[in-house]
Amino acid sequence: MTSGNVGLHPPKEWRYWIPRITVALLLPLLVFAGTEIALRLSNIGYPTEMLTSCTIDGVPGSCYNVFFLAQYFPPGIIKLPVAYGIPVEKPRNTFRIFVLGESAAMGDPDPAFAFSRYLELLLQQRFPGVDFQVVNTASVAINSHVLLPIAKSLSTQKTDLFIIYSGNNEVVGPYGPGTTLTGTESSLAFARTDIFVRSTRIGQFLTRAAAPRKQWTGMEMFLDNQIPADTPALQQAYRNYSTNLRDTIRVAGKAGAGVLVSTVVTNLADCAPFGSQHRAGISVRDLQSWNKTVQLGQAAEAAGNLSEALAQYRLALGIDDQYAELEFRIARCLTLLTRHAEAKPHYFRARDLDTLRFRADSQINEINRTANRFSYPAQVVDSEAVLSAASPRGVVGDEMVYEHVHLTPHGNYLLAMAMLDKVTAQVAARLGLAPSTVAAVLTEAECGRMLALTGFDRTRITSEMAQRIQAAPFDKQLNHGEQVLYWRTLTEASPENPQDTITQYQWAIAQRPKDRPLHFNFGAFLLDINQQAAYQEMRLSRPFDGFPVTSPDGTLQ
Repeated sequence: MTSGNVGLHPPKEWRYWIPRITVALLLPLLVFAGTEIALRLSNIGYPTEMLTSCTIDGVPGSCYNVFFLAQYFPPGIIKLPVAYGIPVEKPRNTFRIFVLGESAAMGDPDPAFAFSRYLELLLQQRFPGVDFQVVNTASVAINSHVLLPIAKSLSTQKTDLFIIYSGNNEVVGPYGPGTTLTGTESSLAFARTDIFVRSTRIGQFLTRAAAPRKQWTGMEMFLDNQIPADTPALQQAYRNYSTNLRDTIRVAGKAGAGVLVSTVVTNLADCAPFGSQHRAGISVRDLQSWNKTVQLGQAAEAAGNLSEALAQYRLALGIDDQYAELEFRIARCLTLLTRHAEAKPHYFRARDLDTLRFRADSQINEINRTANRFSYPAQVVDSEAVLSAASPRGVVGDEMVYEHVHLTPHGNYLLAMAMLDKVTAQVAARLGLAPSTVAAVLTEAECGRMLALTGFDRTRITSEMAQRIQAAPFDKQLNHGEQVLYWRTLTEASPENPQDTITQYQWAIAQRPKDRPLHFNFGAFLLDINQQAAYQEMRLSRPFDGFPVTSPDGTLQ
C-alpha cells in the first residue's frame, strides 16, 4: 500500500517546492508580458511587423513599415528599401512575385533599373494578358537573418513566386562575423533570440539605451573587421546562411509559392581585393622572401615583361598562397596575355581570399546552387555562370557590375534574361497559360526605352559611381587609379539635350502611366527645370496613399 502511494503522490518536499519553482519560472515571464503590454498600450516604441495596413490607389493594401529594420540596425544608420504596397485583393490573371535580397537585388545605385524591372517587362511581353506584380523588397546591408522574417511576412500575401538573390552581406550584415551593425556572436540560436528580443517594446527600450547612435558611412564602417578565409567564424556564417536559406524556402513552400534562387554575380576582373593578409604563422624569413619575390614580379610587370612577372608571382605563391592581392596580380597578367581560361580560377580565388568580405564568395554561391536539394526544393539559376560566359574575359567585370556587386543596366538585363525561362514556366504552370509566340523577346535597348534609361540617367549614375569609388575601401585597391580613370572617362560624355530627356520620359510614361519609378525619376530630373511639374511627378510616384511627398518649398505634404 505504501509503495503504491509513493507513485501517486510526490514527497512532501516536492509538494513544498513545486509551486515555488513554478512561480519563480512564471513570474519573470508575467512581468515581461505585463510590461510589454503596458508599453504597447501606452504607444511607447514602434511596431516591428514588416507590413502595415494602408490604402493603395483607394483600395485596401499592406504596405512596408518603415520601422521594420530598426530591430536590426543601430540608431542612426537604418537603411530603407524602396517603399512598396501590396493590394489585399489579387484579381484573376495576376501573378505576384516578391524579390528578396540586398542592395544588389534592390538595384543600387538606382532601383528603377533593377533586374526585377527588366524581368517585369520581359514577362509582360511573353504574357500580354497577365498583370505582373513584381515587388522588390530588397534592402541595403541586410542578409539572410533578415530575409527569413521578410519571407514570413510576405508568405501571407497570396504570393506566386519568391526570387532570392542574396549572399553578399552574410559576413558584414547583421550577426555576421565581420559586422559592425550588431554583435558578432555567430550562433544562429543567439541571432534568432536577439532578433525576437529586439522586436519587443522592452527590447527596443533596452537597445536604445545601450547602443550608441551611429552614422552610416558606407563600406568604410567595416574596415577594421577583416575575416581571413581560415577564420572559424566564417564556417559558422556559411552554416547560418544555409539554414536561413532552407528555412526561407520552407516558409515559401508551405505558403504554396514557388521559389527561384539565383547565384550572386560579383565583379572579379576589375575589382581587386579590398583586404589581404598573409597566412597565419608565416615566418619572418618566409615573409622577407615573399616580399622580395613579389617586388621582382612587380618590376617585371611594370616593364611589360608579363611572363617574367608571372614566374615571380608563382614563386611567391609557393611561399604564401593566402594573400588575395597576389592572386589578382597573377590573374591580371594572364588576362593581358589573353590566357583567360588560366586567369579565371585566380580571379575567383582572389575574391574568396579577400579579407574584407563585401562580395559573396564561392562557398555562398555553392549553397545557392544546392537550394534545389532542400526538403522544400527551389529552382536554381546559376546567374554567375551565365554572366561569366557572356563576358569576353570569361569572368564578370565593369561591363556588368559597377564596382564590386552592384549591376549595371546591362548586367541587370542579362540577370533577368537568365531567370526568364524558369519564371515563364512557373507562370504557365500556375495560370494555365502558354507564353505568346507572336513577339520576340524584348531587347536590352527596348527595355531601356520602356524604363526611360536616358543619357541623363546614365551620366547621373556613372557620376555617382565615380564619386563612390573615391572613398575607402576602394581607395586601397590595387587597381584604384585605373578604376578612377575608367569612371571619370564615362562621366565626361557629352550631356544629353534636356528636351530629349523630357521626350524620352514622356514616351515611357505614356506606355506605362502607372509606373511609379518612372514618375519619380522624371520628377527628380525636372527639379532644376520646373519645380511645380517635378512636384506633380513626385506625387504620382507615391507607393501608397498617405506616403509623404516633399513639396517644392521643402515641406512634407
